Amino acid sequence: MSDLIHPTAYIAPGAMLGENVSVGPFAVIEAGAVIGNDSQIGAHAVVHGRVKMGQANILHPHAVLGGLPQDLGFDSQTESWLEIGDNNAFREGFTAHRATKPGGSTRIASGCYFMNNSHVAHDCSVGDKTIFANNVAIGGHVEVGSNVFMGGAVVVHQFCRIGSYAIVQGTTGINMDVMPFMLIGGRPAKHYRLNIVGLRRAGIVGADYKVLSSAFRLLKNKKSLDELQLTKELQYLKDWLAAESKRGLHGFVEVSG
Repeated sequence: MSDLIHPTAYIAPGAMLGENVSVGPFAVIEAGAVIGNDSQIGAHAVVHGRVKMGQANILHPHAVLGGLPQDLGFDSQTESWLEIGDNNAFREGFTAHRATKPGGSTRIASGCYFMNNSHVAHDCSVGDKTIFANNVAIGGHVEVGSNVFMGGAVVVHQFCRIGSYAIVQGTTGINMDVMPFMLIGGRPAKHYRLNIVGLRRAGIVGADYKVLSSAFRLLKNKKSLDELQLTKELQYLKDWLAAESKRGLHGFVEVSG
């Protein structure tokens, strides 16, 4: 057995491990799992059989990937997947479930960081470079964009959408859609202002930032965005607003730029 694989780990025949994959004590990797090069599987972690992972992912102790959906009507024989990109970190106690529909996938992109005991439910999608703080839980069919920060103990209802570059205040309950580029929080949750720090870190500054600031002032006053210069951020916002929403949109408070 490779020096990278602890002798107490169980790797089923039919599991596919890339090069330089390390597996810790008492970890379990089921048949059919695919784990990319340079990944690390921690002690007591479990990778179920219908998981496809890219390269350089880190699975910390007691994390579980690809478990059955928490759906009472789900047939465990359904062939569905959990698909994961590259360079993600899954901290202790993290869980993510595979999809409910035949041939479907729960999807996690690349460069994400999931803190202790956070959870991604069945049929969700999570974009690149998104962070879930401790105890964040998203329900089934939730769509989370890229570069999103979810504060500690945030919970999200099924079928909600969280737009890219949004930040959700810790302990917030989300039962409607969260707009891109915004900070949301409170009880009930409301959009407060642009995610100034997140946008600055992403390089969305200067004229591009001013366009977004103007866009949200117009939206608050129920006016068209067509008068604004079309930046790539504004195009994303327009496309996001035009897409189907099953939950509606959280309200505005005073929006400051």
